[in-house]
Amino acid sequence: MEPIGGKAGTQAIVDGFVAQGAPGAMVFANGRRGSWTVTSGTGELGTDRPIRPWDRARVASNTKMFVSAVVLQLAGEGKLELDAPIEQYLPGLVQGNGYDGNKITVRQLLQHTGGVADYTEELLKDPEASQHPWRPEELVRIGLSHPPLFEPGAGWAYSNTGYILLGMLVEAVSGNDVGDEITDRLIRPLGLWQTSYPEPGEQRIRGPHAHGYYAFPGRPVADVTELEPSIPGAAASMVSSGPDLTRFARALLDGKVLRPEMLAEMRETVPAVGPNYGLGIREVPLPCGGVAWGHSGNMPGFDSFTLATEDGRSAFVVVNGHLKDNKVADVRKAVETALC
Repeated sequence: MEPIGGKAGTQAIVDGFVAQGAPGAMVFANGRRGSWTVTSGTGELGTDRPIRPWDRARVASNTKMFVSAVVLQLAGEGKLELDAPIEQYLPGLVQGNGYDGNKITVRQLLQHTGGVADYTEELLKDPEASQHPWRPEELVRIGLSHPPLFEPGAGWAYSNTGYILLGMLVEAVSGNDVGDEITDRLIRPLGLWQTSYPEPGEQRIRGPHAHGYYAFPGRPVADVTELEPSIPGAAASMVSSGPDLTRFARALLDGKVLRPEMLAEMRETVPAVGPNYGLGIREVPLPCGGVAWGHSGNMPGFDSFTLATEDGRSAFVVVNGHLKDNKVADVRKAVETALC
């Protein structure tokens, strides 16, 4: 049986998320006939207000597309080299416990082939972690306290620690905060007015937003909308909306963000867990044929996915909490269905 695509099929999927326990879900899509939205459930428990397209949400690892774009812009300006070791830019930081920053390149961090262990499990699921801001060096130290997952270049493993290092790289090369570079290079020029890179300590979401919910082990479901953004940092801290993220993904593919040679580097993929991974972006085969490019975002309280195609279609999905038994909603299926 052919997969149901478009608005009706997408509505059925988001309704299914809510039926399976998610507080709410929303898909915003752009196509040849304009934009459309489907929504189900609520953006805030105790109300009947749905998640609206312009509602901001924590978009988690969609942040990686922005960080990668800034790194590639800097590379295109000759300010860094993709195949240079991270030691060249952050001397002495990635050393010890089996790590050698002389052997891990910028490109490997961007594509998750550096073998750097992840730090997030110990913090994002700790309700006490948001009591104070975290410095990127502290997050890196947690990641490097675990041994390397493999020799650099010898495998693939998703590493938020690697993107914290990339945020530090941007700051070392530019002399500015990574959030300022993202704002000045991407958010403002593209008119992404519902998008922000929160500063440390800015735990509330500015403007209209969906609330996020999560059940920490042994605890009832809690409102986790407020979060210390320095915990996800350059790996996953950004706040955005469906219209903004689809606009950004389309601008990327349209060549409005990167020079042609840098966009080609971004889209050079390696085999990964899930769809093949480029430099901060995934190549996702669509069930109706062709491919789309984008990224997912998963953190306590919010699951999302952004995809765009070369022919101008784009879609974004957000679910503001897990399903029953803390199962994660199949947001990829929702966004693929919207595109098809």
